[in-house]
Amino acid sequence: MRIGVLKEIKPDENRVGLAPSGVAAFVQHGHSVMVESGAGLGSGISDEAYEKAGARRMTSPETVWGEADLVMKVKEPLGAELEWMRPGQIVYTFLHLASNQDLTETLLRKKVTGVAYETIQLADGSLPLLFPMSEVAGRLSVQAGARCLEASCGGRGILLSGVSGVKPANVVILGAGTAGANACYVAVGMGAHVSVLDINPARLRYLHDIHGGHLTTVMANTANVWEEVAQADLVIGAILQPGALAPRLVPRELVKQMRPGAAIVDIAIDQGGCCETSRPTTHRDPVFLAEGVVHYGVANMPGAVPRTSTHALTNVTLSYGLALADKGLERAAADDPALRRGVNTHAGRLTCPAVAEAFGLECAGWGTD
Repeated sequence: MRIGVLKEIKPDENRVGLAPSGVAAFVQHGHSVMVESGAGLGSGISDEAYEKAGARRMTSPETVWGEADLVMKVKEPLGAELEWMRPGQIVYTFLHLASNQDLTETLLRKKVTGVAYETIQLADGSLPLLFPMSEVAGRLSVQAGARCLEASCGGRGILLSGVSGVKPANVVILGAGTAGANACYVAVGMGAHVSVLDINPARLRYLHDIHGGHLTTVMANTANVWEEVAQADLVIGAILQPGALAPRLVPRELVKQMRPGAAIVDIAIDQGGCCETSRPTTHRDPVFLAEGVVHYGVANMPGAVPRTSTHALTNVTLSYGLALADKGLERAAADDPALRRGVNTHAGRLTCPAVAEAFGLECAGWGTD
């Protein structure tokens, strides 16, 4: 199979879909790999490193799209990429289709097979390809939130840790999954007063135990969310429903009750956001004010640390990519229910139930057990 790796065109996205170690693995399995010139530079990976691993350097992204059977990316296709996609081609990347109806319709119209990293799901409900990026985003969210609270960003002028004789900031984390747990790890380590909310008491119990009780766990319901958010200096939205739009846990009326200069970091923004006042931003222009609250809505947070993120992503995407290349889509999906759940579109059909529900469309059923 011919594998294509491209330079990302999303603003400020410096990750790349495959590290040289992944190229070498595909070549060892008898496949050919084409890498667009400069694709890895943002992650500190030279063209020469890809060539040494066995890839062909390509100067034109259109050529890569035109020749590749399997395209490995980081973010969803954009701009001219939408026109370069071909019927029968496999696009293997983060798609987040539930918040992007235009892309969904384009994949269906062009009969492209869209395999989404974020919906490859194991039997226990875990999301192995999302896990490392959720780790990165969760840890970055506290760094970003600390910056948002600085006066230069319009924040309250609060240091998360406080100092001797001065209370630390109140950090409220919505969601105790991978991103939320990693946000807890950093926020507790910095000395903030941390409250984490979730609907799963087992996750709350786990976080309480591993942090030795140095955070407050709260069952997530409407009353508790309103009480905790209204008193927060920093709110981190880390809610995830695989493949679906994020639930809007923080309505505008609740944002109005927050302290002036408080901050919201909405990790769920690439799935529509869990705060009504959130909107996507970029690394170059990451924050905005709404209802007197500083909002951070960067939709590709791990792109801020591309060296770490690219290698972490390759570690988890490679095995499924090799399965697609070695076996072909039909057999690979038949052999692995987790991979089958990752298939969002195929042959002009929508195959992910959560995406179908988001747009009120019919689901062909492939991708479910």
